[in-house]
Amino acid sequence: MAVQTIDTTGTTPDTGADFGPAVALSCRECGERVALGPVFACQECFGPLEVAYDLPTGDPEALRKQIESGPANIWRYAPLLPVPADVVDKPNLNPGWTKLVKADNLARELGVTGGLYVKDDSGNPTHSFKDRVVAIALEAARTFGLTTLSCSSTGNLAGAVGAAAARAGFRSCVFIPHDLEAGKVVMAAVYGGELVGIEGNYDDVNRFCSELIGDPIGEDWGFVNVNLRPYYGEGSKTLAYEICEQLGWRLPDQIVIPIASGSQLTKIDKGLQELIKLGLVEEKPYKIYGAQAEGCSPVSAAFKAGHDVVRPVKPDTIAKSLAIGNPADGPYVLDIARRTGGAVEDVTDEQCVAAIKLLARTEGIFAETAGGVTVGVLQKLIETGQLDPSLETVVLNTGDGLKTLDAVAPTTGPTAVIRPTVAAFREAGLA
Repeated sequence: MAVQTIDTTGTTPDTGADFGPAVALSCRECGERVALGPVFACQECFGPLEVAYDLPTGDPEALRKQIESGPANIWRYAPLLPVPADVVDKPNLNPGWTKLVKADNLARELGVTGGLYVKDDSGNPTHSFKDRVVAIALEAARTFGLTTLSCSSTGNLAGAVGAAAARAGFRSCVFIPHDLEAGKVVMAAVYGGELVGIEGNYDDVNRFCSELIGDPIGEDWGFVNVNLRPYYGEGSKTLAYEICEQLGWRLPDQIVIPIASGSQLTKIDKGLQELIKLGLVEEKPYKIYGAQAEGCSPVSAAFKAGHDVVRPVKPDTIAKSLAIGNPADGPYVLDIARRTGGAVEDVTDEQCVAAIKLLARTEGIFAETAGGVTVGVLQKLIETGQLDPSLETVVLNTGDGLKTLDAVAPTTGPTAVIRPTVAAFREAGLA
């Protein structure tokens, strides 16, 4: 499997569209280049396509100042993204620039001495990191003249697409497994677009969307995580940019990242490599760790077995936002974890719930189940000696716990129910 690299050579295809520094789509497997367009697979080898750039060169300090003077959202990094220079003036949700929380209380609980941070992306407009990727895909859809924004989703993406489409004046039609958490269903539906439940799991939904793209019904539709996937994925790079800028323009030693399709992890690595290449951060070793739920852990299983192929599984976990049994970027995740000296680990649903409560109790951050998996994996990595607690570590929380209340509701509630008297308060042992 080829290791993902940064390609900054080539000339801009004559598309008549403004994609900023993006010059082409490049196949991860064979390197074949095609013009920028709403395509996602290489016609030569069927490998995945990603955006290749002619990134800005020159004085890194001048580029740092340009970024720092930009808006407090992902568009401060427009010079490094496949978007036009005037993107900030277009109607969108302007996600990003979320908090990097120094988690000293959690660090003490886990025995981390090198510094621990939580990148809390629950502060985005629809309370998940998906707003980042949808913002980039939306600009591609706008540029290509597409009329309907769509996706296959485990929940968070459906809400992000619905909200972004409403803001930008697009029609939206999104597809979800029929048994998602109620909070995510309501949030996806409230924006007024069409929300369609599909009988089956996420992989069934994704296959349906791939078929719909080839049907006349799907003409002029932008499926953000299918035919717009090369652009969509680039939104995750902004997590890497923000983490490094918020750390004072330096790389962390270790990052723990949840795995659904695996795209977020691969793009964070791509973003870190770009910052090094541009001279915006000093190059040094860093380790990337992937986190999965035990009930949907095909990448973790492959990593532990020393395999390069990720065998699909049928998901069975409360962490439904991570419940992708056939992760498209799984092999690339394995490459990155091994190249950087990291690992891929998994935790049970019970460990996920315990980690949600641990993060809430120590740092006042209520994570959804994906965040519980990531914090739980961090704890497990420390306990098993796979992660060095003396090194600076960043862990990602990608969504808000209010979306997955069912996970913690059975074991979370009032400490006591008493009569409205001081005597009753004392009797309950609370005084």
